[in-house]
Amino acid sequence: MCAIAGIFHVMGEPVDLGLLGRMIERQAHRGPDGEGYVLLSASGREPPYVAGRAAAIASPGERRYPIGLGHRRLAIVDLSEGGHQPMATEDGHCWITYNGEIYNYLELRAELKALGHRFRSESDTEVLLAAYRQWGSACLERFNGMFAFALWDGRNGRLFCARDRFGEKPFYYVWDGARFAFASEIKGLLPFLGQPRPNHRAVYAYLDGGSLDYADSTFFEDVRQLPPAHYLVVGEGKLTTHRYWRLPESESTPRNAQPEDVERFRQLFQDAVRLRLRCDVPVGSCLSGGLDSSSIVCVANTLLRNAAGVPSHLIGARQKTFSSCFEDPAYDERRFIRFVVERTGAEPHYAFPDPKEFVDTVARVVRQQEEPFGSTSIFAQWTVMRLAAQHGIRVLLDGQGADEVLAGYHGFFGAWFADFLVQGRWRRLWEEWRAYRQRHGALPPQAMANVARALLPRIVVRTVRPLMTGSAAWLAPEFRRRWKEESAADQPEGSHLQAMQRRLLERNGLRALLHYEDRNAMAFGIEPRLPFLDHRLVESVFALPSELKLHEGWTKVLLRKAMEGILPDPVQWRADKLGFATPEDEWFRTTLREMAQDILFDSRTRSRGYFNVDAMRREFEAHLAGRKNLGFVLWRWLNIELWCREFADGPACAAPWC
Repeated sequence: MCAIAGIFHVMGEPVDLGLLGRMIERQAHRGPDGEGYVLLSASGREPPYVAGRAAAIASPGERRYPIGLGHRRLAIVDLSEGGHQPMATEDGHCWITYNGEIYNYLELRAELKALGHRFRSESDTEVLLAAYRQWGSACLERFNGMFAFALWDGRNGRLFCARDRFGEKPFYYVWDGARFAFASEIKGLLPFLGQPRPNHRAVYAYLDGGSLDYADSTFFEDVRQLPPAHYLVVGEGKLTTHRYWRLPESESTPRNAQPEDVERFRQLFQDAVRLRLRCDVPVGSCLSGGLDSSSIVCVANTLLRNAAGVPSHLIGARQKTFSSCFEDPAYDERRFIRFVVERTGAEPHYAFPDPKEFVDTVARVVRQQEEPFGSTSIFAQWTVMRLAAQHGIRVLLDGQGADEVLAGYHGFFGAWFADFLVQGRWRRLWEEWRAYRQRHGALPPQAMANVARALLPRIVVRTVRPLMTGSAAWLAPEFRRRWKEESAADQPEGSHLQAMQRRLLERNGLRALLHYEDRNAMAFGIEPRLPFLDHRLVESVFALPSELKLHEGWTKVLLRKAMEGILPDPVQWRADKLGFATPEDEWFRTTLREMAQDILFDSRTRSRGYFNVDAMRREFEAHLAGRKNLGFVLWRWLNIELWCREFADGPACAAPWC
């Protein structure tokens, strides 16, 4: 886990090494264990110019190097200098700066050795380089991991950049036809870019519907991101992008889970956890008390007790877990956490997110996240990451991705019920609806909205949604008219449930959650690892019919059955769901009230032109009076203004929370 950055002047202009150093320095929190740079000649006639830490960078003299790669290292595998980056192949034709982990690097290393490759280090970086030399762009299909990297291919005169299948690791870039610059974080591009400009289309999509991180654009007008499961090539004066992986098609014939389905899932999940325990540093786990994180902790515990293919330094060490808790029992999950701790003997650690601290910390969190985010729950995750770092943890296993892969959100029931309606399966709809009612009560509004979204014409959905959410009133009319986009109708691939899963896995859903996870973890020099996003497991589960995910009011049926005898029963068959939630509605009525009022009705906020401020004030007062619960909406209003002050306005902000 590291920070990467680079510049490529395709017309041959020399790279400013000082500028590259500033791009890396803006991302120093991602890599506290080392720093390196290389300047390269596109023709290969000049020898590479290699430099160490930014403070030691000297001028390369009269040489003109149009390519520069920089790196900050967080040492996780091979802690020696052998893992230093940027790294070159033995013949010097290829150089790489890389962020991530290839979990199956040991297996690939053995395969590549048999093909004649030699290795000088124990790092997965060198395996990645050799894999590219052996298989070219097809190497990406062989990697089980999370990664974002840029590789200069001197033999072919091109810069090859790639991102993992789900976008666990970030890759941002700027391209104007003559200059290409990239970085792990947008902050790393700002020295190259200068004063950023807001992307008003992204701002509108966020304020109107909470859309986040769903395209190759960003909230910064001139900054793009390489989409997950894509690679790009810069060469011969042009930039091209290519997709190298897609979700599989799903089985269309309904059927219930068979023993072999459950066993295959259990084996894939156990192996996904085993691979993600590979490292040379201390490992911990997030533990919310929910099904996903509890499954990871319990499976990891079994592997550690059996010494089943895990690193020797972890065997015998007591597991450490990190949880977000509240004194309000409606948001506290310690009752379920204790079941897991008692089962595993883990050493629990608890963070208690404090709204008073949030007021003092919010500017730093906004700066670290770089783009607006969905709710104050991101602060709860922030406190958990900080707690783990305080206890010396460098790798943290987490359950992100399980809800999208296994249909864990209750909103999925709406899409599933819509499938029954379309298929005319009235009896099954009645049975499943009745089972849901008995287990959970009334279908939540989100699930009802998903039924309507699946069945109604797209134009009706587009017209009604702003009226239902209230954005038609509090968004400024001129802002809405100018930036509203009439998106084309989605064409479901397979059932409505499967289409919803695809949207969340590939667009506005998982990508935003992975963004939050990466920024919060890297703020404290921690590498998060996500077993549920092992591509083998995702491909296997996604191909299965819906009945193996939802059944008789239960979500994640396959996981629940696979964890029989591994999870404590109260957790295995837990029906409610919280995650790292915060009492956001109440916070805005109490501790956050003054900060929100001061910012939302400030002259700078009015001058943006985003809001109908009078309507916004009425909605805010309705929330304070308890007539409405608008915490998510209030946060979006507040977050977009804080983001503008942090990035679009420059540093001139005098308020204590800025």
